[in-house]
Amino acid sequence: MLGEDINDSEGEIKVSFGYQCNGGGDGVPSGAVKGVESRSDIPRNGSFSCLSGAALSANATLANTNICNGLIGSDILPSLDSPNSFRRVPSSPSLSRLDILSSSLQSSMSNLSCSPPSPVGSYETDSYMLKTMSVPTRSDSFLNAVEVQVAGGAAGEDRVQAVCSEENEWLFCAIYDGFNGRDAADFLAGTLYETIMFNFNLLDSESKQYVPSIDAASDESSYSEMEVSSRSFRNGVLDILHRALSQAENDFLYMVEQEMEDRPDLVSVGSCVLVMLLHGNNLYTLNLGDSRAVLATFDEGNDMDQSGRLKAIQLTDSHTVDNELERTRLLSEHPDDSMPVIAGKVKGKLKVTRAFGVGYLKKKKLNDALMGILRVRNLISPPYISTEPSLNVHEISKSDHFVIIGSDGLFDFLSNEEAVKLVHSYISSNPSGDPAKFLVEQLVIKAAHSAGFSKGELLNIPAGRRRKYHDDVTVIVIILGTNHRTSKASTCI
Repeated sequence: MLGEDINDSEGEIKVSFGYQCNGGGDGVPSGAVKGVESRSDIPRNGSFSCLSGAALSANATLANTNICNGLIGSDILPSLDSPNSFRRVPSSPSLSRLDILSSSLQSSMSNLSCSPPSPVGSYETDSYMLKTMSVPTRSDSFLNAVEVQVAGGAAGEDRVQAVCSEENEWLFCAIYDGFNGRDAADFLAGTLYETIMFNFNLLDSESKQYVPSIDAASDESSYSEMEVSSRSFRNGVLDILHRALSQAENDFLYMVEQEMEDRPDLVSVGSCVLVMLLHGNNLYTLNLGDSRAVLATFDEGNDMDQSGRLKAIQLTDSHTVDNELERTRLLSEHPDDSMPVIAGKVKGKLKVTRAFGVGYLKKKKLNDALMGILRVRNLISPPYISTEPSLNVHEISKSDHFVIIGSDGLFDFLSNEEAVKLVHSYISSNPSGDPAKFLVEQLVIKAAHSAGFSKGELLNIPAGRRRKYHDDVTVIVIILGTNHRTSKASTCI
């Protein structure tokens, strides 16, 4: 099975991109691998060497949704949709998008985006954290790099984004798994990264202003202070991710309320959210719903020489009714409702217990906009779907090999362990290949076998009808470490 590939000429993998970090003498020169940009003028001190991304549609990928009075449909998303590889963006033009989002959406589009931010639980929020939320300037935040590389795309109702700065040593990846329509995923793809960037203003610069000196007499005290500062920084990053998601949710539901008379379907549109930010040795994740981030790490040894056994560690929580903790939480939050879960779904509608959007399961007013069987009966104590994300930070060690992030369509057919084993086997024998694309190809083979088809027969079924056999699938594989064991990995089709 590992040897089977899908013919590129079929053109079925709609999103495929790769990025390779510059690493010095043993790296691949710029242009040596199709679709991969390489920088020779930036030192590599970060914790990842390359990544690849691929996606496959099951639902029809429609034209960009014309939401936010056309701003997102006409200005933001077309420039993100389905490039063949990362492309360099000098002087961070996303800042101009940020200017649009933070001014136009708050003035001429005041009916959309001047909704007040909702209270968000913070992590050790103090005067330091309050300062980080002040109005930013471009040079303040480590996300405001002079030059970044970007890629993104659309596959069915899935959206994917990746933004990288070798200059400031960070990588941002996000998968938005939309459902009941693509409007919520489009909104996230058009706004969330900019909202996060907007709020990262002083965090990095503040953390670098005080670095304790270390001498023999004060080693213990200095290391303790450094640890407190590092922990405060990490908590600040998590808090900002949380706040940005909360603001995006407020803005989207406010837009839905304004437009639901003309488009009542908007009240049922939602999206799962998976955001990964890699900065230095810290890997941050935020998730709502059932997309996953899975870390591949070795049990023994720190040299990744395959002397130890590779294991899969899920870095994110699964927010579905199948998760006993989530089911228990849902039941406890609705003591007056005898049926919050019907036929294995929240109010008989969704398997996920946390998601962006889906206003009809959060507000009675939005539920009332629906007619007939679409409307939820006995909406006794909304909200039933939470927007409280799971947040995590993992400090990367030398034993950590790679990370797989994917929408739930991937894990419908592959367990965490199977996905890790496939990627590891592939990159070990194909150092110049594309592990994300390979993983999607293996999923297609399994989906076809499960349905009693050949892979060719399955791929010949048009998107839309094919949804009966597999979901939209989006995958990103990030190779960790700077030793360039896989310096040539990750290319586009």
